[in-house]
Amino acid sequence: MDVIKNIVVTDKGIRLLFQNQYTFNVESGSTRTEIKHWVELFFGVKVKAMNSHRLPGKGRRMGPIMGHTMHYRRMIITLQPGYYIPPLVTQPMVTK
Repeated sequence: MDVIKNIVVTDKGIRLLFQNQYTFNVESGSTRTEIKHWVELFFGVKVKAMNSHRLPGKGRRMGPIMGHTMHYRRMIITLQPGYYIPPLVTQPMVTK
């Protein structure tokens, strides 16, 4: 099951990399434990904390009724000290 849809590369997402936090868009139907297990298994890291929120849906016109389409939610995953995701960071970042 492909839980993670893509990584979010925004100004805030890049700032969070310095705090060892990574931002992903994930499937809305997946649970927190599934996501944690998948990230730890796929990237070989230890997850310290996870925060999630649903983004406001885009309006979609369906005849006279307005609907929303949002098939993902955003997760901010904090890793334990000493761990990092290699495709995103080539070496551990040192902050002052």
